[in-house]
Parts: sequence; structure tokens; C-alpha cells
Amino acid sequence: MASMIDIKRRKTSIESTEQITKAMKLVSTVKLQHAKQKAEESLPYFHKMHETISSILAGSANIEHPYLSTGASDKKAIITVSSNRGLAGGYNNNIVRMIRDSKWNKKDVDIYAVGHKAMEVLANRGYHIASDDSEMINEPSYEDARILGEKVLKAFEDGEIGEIYLAYTEFKNTVVHIPKLIKLLPVEISAEEGKEGEKTLMNYEPTAEEALSMLIPKYICSMIYGAFVTSVASENGARMQAMDSATSNAEEMISTLDLAYNRARQGAITQELTEIISGAEALNE
Repeated sequence: MASMIDIKRRKTSIESTEQITKAMKLVSTVKLQHAKQKAEESLPYFHKMHETISSILAGSANIEHPYLSTGASDKKAIITVSSNRGLAGGYNNNIVRMIRDSKWNKKDVDIYAVGHKAMEVLANRGYHIASDDSEMINEPSYEDARILGEKVLKAFEDGEIGEIYLAYTEFKNTVVHIPKLIKLLPVEISAEEGKEGEKTLMNYEPTAEEALSMLIPKYICSMIYGAFVTSVASENGARMQAMDSATSNAEEMISTLDLAYNRARQGAITQELTEIISGAEALNE
């Protein structure tokens, strides 16, 4: 059994950790409220943009455009949105696991990283980091999304990559956060959207090519910005949960150590009383 000094030292250490996790939980809770509001305001536009572009393309017959066909390169660009800080449970690892489970050859993947945590793990696993824009996730803005969108689109147009994907975490509520990997380019149309598009064909003015050259870059930037916003909300929600669990675990450990300390103290008192009684009996003999 550990001595009372060791138990007390360990309890003090855990109490200090508990204070830190409580403070981090409080900070994450405040940040979550702000991020959640921003996500809830942005997500309807985020989803409607995807629905609108898919609907437009579904109603566009026999249009040839670079954004609608796979590029000459076999490389896939993946924009990974993670965090620059840890202590958020499985938030960052879920992004890494999703890319790993895709079974794509590492040589055929270029990572456009937004967030250090996933980037560091992917780099250690042998993935090529084509761009590091981790600072964008600190205070995400539409301008940041536009800059990143133009960067990947240029690589697509130059033939450096043939497909563009977006890996992020969608915020459902405080508890539920869903990692997602979606294809941005070439734009794909689902079977249902294709059937709907057969009913109503799109007319473009001046030309379909010019319209798509303007619309699709805006679509890409909007999707990236939406991923930024929902990922920030998910990160703070995940960190709040992780710190809440850590605080609960610390409280349980402190309770266990209190019990162990009381037992050790009671044992020490019993031993001292036994020695005193034994000593007194020895003097009376």
C-alpha cells in the first residue's frame, strides 16, 4: 500500500489537473456557443449551394467543361480541415482515419492541410503535404476559403491534380459530430438529381461554359467556408466533451485516493496504538 505522503502528493497533482480541465471546459463552452450560432446561420446556405449547383448541372445536357470531367492527372487533392490544438477527443483522428480508410495510394494524394493536428499525423504516415494553411482555422473567413479555393482550382486547371475532395467534420449538435469526405470536383450528380434534371433543361446566357466558369469556383469557395465553420463548432463541442469526461475521471480518482488515504491513516493510527499498548504492557511486567 502506498504511503500517506505518496497518496497526498498524487491527490494534489490530480486536483491541479482537475482545475485545468474545468477551465478548459468552460472556455470551450463559451467558444462553442459562438461557433454553434455561426454554423447554424451558415449551414443552410452551405447545403443550398450544393443542392443548387447539382440541380443546375443535372439540367444541363451535353455540356463539356473542364470542371465537369476528371483531369489528366491521377492525383487527388484532399482539403483536410482539423484543428491546431489537441485535447479534443477523437476529433482530429477521425479525419485521419477517414482518409486512411479510403484505400487510396498515398502517392496519388496531395494534402491541402487546414489545421496542424491532422497534417502532422498524415505527414508521418507518408502523405504528401502540398500546402499548409493551418492558420486559416484560427479565425476562418470567406476570404480564406476563397484563397484556398483558388489555389486548388489552379492546380486542377494546370493538370497537377485530377480530383478535389474535402474532409471535414459536420456539426449536428453539441454531442454529435460526423466526419465527412465529399467530392468537390469533378462535380458529381446523384441518380435522383439526374432524373429531376431530365424534366427541366437549363438555358444559359451568354453561354453554359462562361456561366459554369463563374458559378463553380464560387461553389467550391462556399463549400470550403461551410466546412471551416461547421468544423470549428465540432472542434469546440468535442473539446468540451473531452474536458467534461476528464473532469469526471479526476473527481473519481480523487474520491478513490481520499478513501485510500483514510485507510492508510487509520492503519497508521492503529499501528501506533498497538505499539503504545505493547510498550505499556512491557513496562508493567
